[in-house]
Amino acid sequence: MNIQADLQKTHAASKVLQNTSLQIINSVLHDLADLLMANQSQICLENQKDLDLMDATDSKYDRLLLSPERIKSLAEAVRNVAELPYTFGSLTEERVLDNGIKLQKLSVPMGVIGIIFESRPNVTVDVAALCLKSGNAAVLKGGKEAYHSNVFLVSLVHKALEKNNLPTALVHLFPTDRAYLKELLVATKYVDLLIPRGSQSLIDYVRANASIPTIETGAGVCHVYVEKTANLQMAADIVINARASRPSVCNSLDSLLIDKEIAEEFIPMLAEGIKKYAIEIYADPAAKAIFIKNGFVNIQDSNKESLAKEWLDFKLNVTVVNGINEALEHIGQYSSKHSEAIITENETLAEAFLKQVDAAAVYHNASTRFTDGEVFGLGAEIGISTQKLHARGPFALAKLSTEKWVARGTGQVRW
Repeated sequence: MNIQADLQKTHAASKVLQNTSLQIINSVLHDLADLLMANQSQICLENQKDLDLMDATDSKYDRLLLSPERIKSLAEAVRNVAELPYTFGSLTEERVLDNGIKLQKLSVPMGVIGIIFESRPNVTVDVAALCLKSGNAAVLKGGKEAYHSNVFLVSLVHKALEKNNLPTALVHLFPTDRAYLKELLVATKYVDLLIPRGSQSLIDYVRANASIPTIETGAGVCHVYVEKTANLQMAADIVINARASRPSVCNSLDSLLIDKEIAEEFIPMLAEGIKKYAIEIYADPAAKAIFIKNGFVNIQDSNKESLAKEWLDFKLNVTVVNGINEALEHIGQYSSKHSEAIITENETLAEAFLKQVDAAAVYHNASTRFTDGEVFGLGAEIGISTQKLHARGPFALAKLSTEKWVARGTGQVRW
């Protein structure tokens, strides 16, 4: 495969979208949703080929799985993107300068967006839908874990494009070979933005080797701090939900912080949920002593490595802290700046936490599991950005654009 030739085709195809009506793009998306529903059985068969090559105990297994229910949700997400009230080229600002020049600021597409991701084949469809709706072409570099799933899903995207007389090069899937990744990272002539989505090692590799501007959709090392005035039953429900509802996703809970004044009372309240989901506990000495006192066995010792880890599994760090300042210090040291929560009835402390914690999303009395573009009403997302430029939080449709200034004059000059 000649990667430069393929990138050139995608770059050229991106120009086609500049003259493509929103009606046609929405038609592509609705056709894609129809194809996903009509091909559920085949999608599951292709997905099973990938699942068969992965250990079912691997934390990535759940991310890889495409069940009929997930395919239906994927199709619904594509339809939701089609209905989003966004058109590229929209006017965002307008004024007339003192010299008479009429100045406008327009929202315009990035051009070609390269997405590098692991394990999750749903990203293939989400990215295609978001990029097309925002007027961008997409270059996809999926992981070998989802090879069969990705190839078939992209074939459905191509069918939807062909049905609407648009070039299939608008969404291009590269082979999983790492050699292609190295070339993609430096293809500054054809790719305008890179978005890595996956493990911290993948993100670090892209950031270190890319010549193209990169948006990080970072790993989630998420915390919940249970403050001494918290409603403890509410706190227990939130903690178990945040850890166990879907442990393989980036907004799931990794580290629980408990105020020392309530630790003896609160830890036993977690027992039912911990046992139900077989959650493996990594604890500091104070928390470990309470767990053992309450009949728990095989409690592991937490350490700097575990406290900085995104588990993606039924595992949880538990640390006893002396008040909110110690909790804030702990989060500041170990957080990946994804999603952090405080459970408290003290509104003053809640507001202090929400203001001081440096993260893309912060919560008061709610699970971290809500950090999601669709849940936030943004439609499907490419990922959760944990950096500060140019987007933070759910990286969805509105952020897949840049700006263009248009000036209309009548002969004005400037010396």
